[in-house]
Amino acid sequence: MTRSKLFSARPLRVVAAALVVAVAGGLAVNAIAQPHRGPGGYGGPMMMMGNPHHLESLLKTLHATDAQRAQITSILAAARTDLRAQHEAGRALQQKMMDVFTAPNVDAGAAESLREQMLTQHDQASRRMLQTMLDVSNVLTPEQRQQFGQMMAERRAKMEQWRAAHPRAAAPVK
Repeated sequence: MTRSKLFSARPLRVVAAALVVAVAGGLAVNAIAQPHRGPGGYGGPMMMMGNPHHLESLLKTLHATDAQRAQITSILAAARTDLRAQHEAGRALQQKMMDVFTAPNVDAGAAESLREQMLTQHDQASRRMLQTMLDVSNVLTPEQRQQFGQMMAERRAKMEQWRAAHPRAAAPVK
């Protein structure tokens, strides 16, 4: 076989195009599968949903009464259960999306349907988090809410200082 037929341009273009499509599909699936940081991700308003020690520290700082602590703990436990179930549903949708993008033939209609389902699921989680924040806000006094707001502003300022000092670590992944 001559060198010109072995390395002709057409098969190489087909292989290159297939490689580009495969890499693009892989990047899209990776982007979809990234963990959601959400409002509680890095110390946002829902940070109390995570570590119980953080919640206890926060309630101590806010001088919450025993009754407030019990109510807030109950509200957050219920929300945590609901959101955990929603998170699992979201992971199942991510897996289905990965299955669509790794299939021999990508079904655009199925991908769009899953995207819409993911948006609905995110909206449900967002509504549940908002309801939790409203419920907790109703338990706290106006002074405690004001103090919490000041704490969040201080935390945000510290995070901005950290980002300025660590620009590579704080940069979004490309």
